[in-house]
Amino acid sequence: MAGRTQSVDCDVLVIGAGPAGSACAQVLASAGMDVLLCDRHVFPRDKVCGDGLIPDAHRALARLGLADAVLARAARASRLDCFAPRGGRVAVPAQLAVLPRRELDEMLRQAALSAGARWRAPLRFEAPLHDADGRVAGARFREGDAVRELRARWTVLATGADATALEAAGMCERRAPSGMALRGYLQHPGMAGAIGGLQVIWHKALRGGYGWIFPAGAGRFNLGVGFMHRQGAERPQDAPNLRQLLDAFAQVHAPARELMAAGADAGGFKGAPLRCSLQGARAARPGLLVAGEAAGSTYLFTGEGIGKALESGMAAAQAIAQGWRGSDAQVDAAYQGELAALRPRFAAYSLANRFNERPWMVDFITWRARRSPAVLARLAGVLDESQDPGRLASAQGLLRMLLPLG
Repeated sequence: MAGRTQSVDCDVLVIGAGPAGSACAQVLASAGMDVLLCDRHVFPRDKVCGDGLIPDAHRALARLGLADAVLARAARASRLDCFAPRGGRVAVPAQLAVLPRRELDEMLRQAALSAGARWRAPLRFEAPLHDADGRVAGARFREGDAVRELRARWTVLATGADATALEAAGMCERRAPSGMALRGYLQHPGMAGAIGGLQVIWHKALRGGYGWIFPAGAGRFNLGVGFMHRQGAERPQDAPNLRQLLDAFAQVHAPARELMAAGADAGGFKGAPLRCSLQGARAARPGLLVAGEAAGSTYLFTGEGIGKALESGMAAAQAIAQGWRGSDAQVDAAYQGELAALRPRFAAYSLANRFNERPWMVDFITWRARRSPAVLARLAGVLDESQDPGRLASAQGLLRMLLPLG
């Protein structure tokens, strides 16, 4: 192909240094490729996120050789406390951790650089470059007042949930996000001993959304609310105002009320879109792969996305490395195959999203889990991915809940 013979600035250009981009850059650089990792921001930088690291993220970090270092800095927890709309509560055992994305993403970026990747920022992506055959051959950026063009044999777009970059690259299939989230950091040393696990709260006052409180260590808490749009809604009209949702959260959950009333603001509340279920974007075209939340790597039901972003970034890297001397079609097929293997997990979480839409289901499952070790084990299995969350939300799953208590 013509694009294979043109001069290039790097073998692989990775745009976006979040979990997907940095993981991709680390794997490729470790394989001996010349990788240029870039981002619109100078790092370290803040990122709106719940900061929770569930077991899939732990496993992905272990594959990158970073689990021990990350967990040494993170606040660790051994349970997820689920609060049902009618006041029921169940503690689900799990290996969990919380590390602000400002720290986590910088650790991931540094690991990529240590593996040999080069770094350039701030660069704002504007459009892909193409060779004479129409194959993507790099990208054009805005660097301050200047325009920069960087040519590459392969380009990976890992620019997060904002649809602007996807549209510019011709990869956007749905501009509207799958949901929205609002989060802030609050400092309240007096609450450090009162919240030991990660908390997720459902309540009818949250109008189909949910709230969370994740302890980040040293009396600091990540507190936020989220709302997932009903599937099939391009521009849903039923989405609540997130500030109003946050106020409602404080009214119905006493720890949230105490943190918001007496905690010191440690960064302000910020909102962000979510792209979920591996939907809304094309995953590949000749010369270009899309990874991370740009590809919809976040779970619809919970808003968790770090683990699957890391996995998608590594999958993109493996597809490029394995198909380097082959055709674009081979790389495309390899990457699409990796994503296809993940799709059942996303489909299950999409089904489980009915919990947000039907809070009575949360009440029922919480009630059962408090009385049945078998049901509690199923919930723990959902977190560590040994159980299918869709089975709990299905008619058959609910019917099984009616069987005698185990």
